[in-house]
Amino acid sequence: MQEKLLNLKEAALNEIKDMSTIEAVESLRVKYLGKKGEITSILKEMGKLSAEERPVMGKVANEVREALEGSINSKKEELKLIEKQRKLAEEVIDVTMPAKQFTVGKKHPISQIIDEVTDIFVGMGFSIAEGPEVETIENNFDALNAPKDHPSRDMSDTFYINDDLLLRTQTSPVQVRTMKKEELPIKVIAPGRCFRFDSPDATHSPMFHQIEGLVVGTNVTMAELKGTLDMFVKKLFGEHTKTKFRPHNFPFTEPSAEVDVTCFKCQGEGCQMCKGEGWIEILGAGMVHPNVLRNCGIDPEKYSGFAFGMGVDRITMLKYEIDDIRLLFENDMRFLNQF
Repeated sequence: MQEKLLNLKEAALNEIKDMSTIEAVESLRVKYLGKKGEITSILKEMGKLSAEERPVMGKVANEVREALEGSINSKKEELKLIEKQRKLAEEVIDVTMPAKQFTVGKKHPISQIIDEVTDIFVGMGFSIAEGPEVETIENNFDALNAPKDHPSRDMSDTFYINDDLLLRTQTSPVQVRTMKKEELPIKVIAPGRCFRFDSPDATHSPMFHQIEGLVVGTNVTMAELKGTLDMFVKKLFGEHTKTKFRPHNFPFTEPSAEVDVTCFKCQGEGCQMCKGEGWIEILGAGMVHPNVLRNCGIDPEKYSGFAFGMGVDRITMLKYEIDDIRLLFENDMRFLNQF
């Protein structure tokens, strides 16, 4: 048995020297030192030895095991060092090569305008209100006093999901939701995406952005609406900007007005941007219709309010002199990097 162990030791040490991978060394360890390895097989025969021979053979077996374990561990460390040196040689970095260029993103021009407009109104004490883009017909049309035969209700103008739901055509439903659940007084703006059944062209898109505002309280007047919008346009377009209110008709406000501002390119002199008129239309506004207040559970005999709404895409196009709305949604970095 002693001769078997010594012969096994010599054969194993010779094999270990020839190993070139850590995996091969590990396989060799299992072959000789594993639970079913060759040393274990030899030691199973110790039951045949006398009591005097067993301690001697046990000592020899331990010496053989320790020799093999030491040789295996040394070989593994040697191979690890070789592999490390190989990787260092292959993965060397040439610090003289030009580095990869990383570009930092920026806000989309529409997002820039939304943030700018929002900051102005928040500075005037407004809060920000949000609502779902999939709305009920009640909130989008009925509560806003839109008559049943209003053109915007047609299938050709609105994306209907079913008989009760649609993609909101304006952010006005957010005003309805706010009036129904918030305590008075109310002073909010509602930015967000809207959808209408428009064919894309230079000035129309089936998806667009709006920011609407709402103030409801006691003794709210048209003068406060005008003062609020005067302050807003001066902050957005410059202190020299003036406003002009033109009578209009909206089902959800009475009286209603279209609001123009002096052209911020020619200062009202007349140019190609304002088509020689000196004025540019930017939003619609008016006093909240009594029917809208009633529909939202507010007594129009005690409370009044004003509302306004603007197309963010239109303002973005005007401010940055963009002549095609489709450019805002095509994700062409050559275009977007200009802003």
